[in-house]
Amino acid sequence: MAHTTVPLLLMFFLSTLSSNSSFQPALVLEMAKILLENYCFPENLVGMQEAIQQAINSGEILQISDRKTLATVLTAGVQGALNDPRLTISYEPNFVPVMPPTLSSLPKEQLIRLVKSSVKADILENNVGYLRIDRIIGEETAVKFGSQLMGNIWDNIAHTSSLIFDLRYSTAGELSGVPFIISYFSDPESVIHIDTVYDRPSNSTRELWTIPSIVGERYGKKKDVIILTSRSTTGAAEAVAYALKNLRRATTVGEKSAGGSVKVQKIRIAQSKFYITVPVARSVSPITGQSWEVTGGVVPDAIVLAEEAVDHVHEIAEFHKGLNSLIQGAGDLLEDHYAIHEVALKVSKVLVSKWADGLYRSVVDFESLASQLTADLQETSGDHRLHVFHCEVEPESLHELSKIPTAEEVGYIIDALFKIELLPGNIGYLRFDMMADIEVVKAIGPHLIKSVWSKIINTDALIIDMRYNSGGYSTAIPLLCSYFFDAEPLHHLYSVFDRTTTTMTEVMTIPQVRGQRYGSSKELFILTSHMTGSAAEVFTCTMKDLNRATIVGEPTTGGSLSSRTYQIRDTVLYASIPNQAVFSAITGKMWNLARTSNCNITEQSKDQKGVKKQVYAGKLHI
Repeated sequence: MAHTTVPLLLMFFLSTLSSNSSFQPALVLEMAKILLENYCFPENLVGMQEAIQQAINSGEILQISDRKTLATVLTAGVQGALNDPRLTISYEPNFVPVMPPTLSSLPKEQLIRLVKSSVKADILENNVGYLRIDRIIGEETAVKFGSQLMGNIWDNIAHTSSLIFDLRYSTAGELSGVPFIISYFSDPESVIHIDTVYDRPSNSTRELWTIPSIVGERYGKKKDVIILTSRSTTGAAEAVAYALKNLRRATTVGEKSAGGSVKVQKIRIAQSKFYITVPVARSVSPITGQSWEVTGGVVPDAIVLAEEAVDHVHEIAEFHKGLNSLIQGAGDLLEDHYAIHEVALKVSKVLVSKWADGLYRSVVDFESLASQLTADLQETSGDHRLHVFHCEVEPESLHELSKIPTAEEVGYIIDALFKIELLPGNIGYLRFDMMADIEVVKAIGPHLIKSVWSKIINTDALIIDMRYNSGGYSTAIPLLCSYFFDAEPLHHLYSVFDRTTTTMTEVMTIPQVRGQRYGSSKELFILTSHMTGSAAEVFTCTMKDLNRATIVGEPTTGGSLSSRTYQIRDTVLYASIPNQAVFSAITGKMWNLARTSNCNITEQSKDQKGVKKQVYAGKLHI
């Protein structure tokens, strides 16, 4: 970062200095010194002071005579070079610095009035609490205020069933109040590291942790908390919202927050009338490793206009009431239909546990629930085929019987699905991009034999291109495999366990096929890509497993032999669940199609377009 920002900063300073100007080069040098000693990202400024001095000595400078113009130009330059809009330079000849008194030093009566004006509490319908804080008071102030704070504000809402925490108008506050507030929404058993703050002037780092012992009753970590934010939410309030959101303790609703700063200082530049405002401290969350400062802000789980946030809160709260039932419903479907029952049981328990731990608080509607469920199902099971989706209209069944084509349609189907080519050396090339249902194959069989198969049957070797075949029906796999084995003996291809019927079926080659077999002795190559999936994978794995073909290309997609779609409860959510498992005829073990095909690729190709040429150029000996 330093290697790029210093030259940018240097170029800007070159365009703003003049040896004939009434502004001395020392002004810019002093500004650089202030940044070096106070800016919270010192690593971005390495070499800056030396570079500016060299630029001044070189004499390559322009003249700006107006002081306010100079301040504006310098601000644009510094902000652009360091990508930090918080850095500003101002010319203020009448500025009188005033140090505001700390809240804890105010008289108690004045402090009470201040807190009462910045904190509001109420109990809404259905025992929903409402807490609005416009200024985050520090821990010392809160402790001093103690009993009044508890009795007049907190005690009224501590026993509500859920809480709306309104930070839309919170624009000021003290950082020490952040752990104080968050402690009320956690359990006392274990303290939580919620923030790390680096202070540049003192070159020190301070960690913020929740407090094990606090005044009054905790709200705990179980009940719903919904935080409202706006573009005006800044500073300590952002730290509160960011921590509670990423601790999965609260749902955030409203507008993206301001992206302010933990601490800024306005520093006079030498003895001039110029001032530079510098962020002197920075926050790094131990939870995310990132910060809400600068351009980040706190991004709400539900992004709505700040003035409409309360209306959306009620919708989200209502949605959350049925959340547990929906999550349990997804788990129940998995237990009833997923091919591997022990995995289904484990995943179902994890889903319920995550809900109990509040890990679904960021879910605000059916779409976000579908996304979260999909991520959790796939992560816990290791099976990327599991998928939950949101659909307002009931999806058509993916498992309806295929339509038998008419005589007029047969030619179009063959032309669309199959491509053949005779390569030099009497090598056949067959590409087909979908696995058709067995009844369709039987219907188009005579035409398929005549227009496709008969033209490649007498080749000395065959390339089958499955790179663009994403799957289809598995019913024709035994027939397709049978063409590459002799009629006798029959071969056990694979076994299929169907969870819905709890049956295991051995899939064998077929003793009689239409037309001539290719046989078991001629070389066979199957080309694959990351698109090769479902039934195309099963065919490929079978041929590889039985040492009948050499597989060339990319690992396959890891699709499912069979997935069915199930409605979750009576909602607009549906789950696609693989309900069959395929077992190797050789090892008896289940094929792992969850990530990539377990068919070991003989040669991975970086250029899939050249795979066919590579196979042929190698004279079919990979």
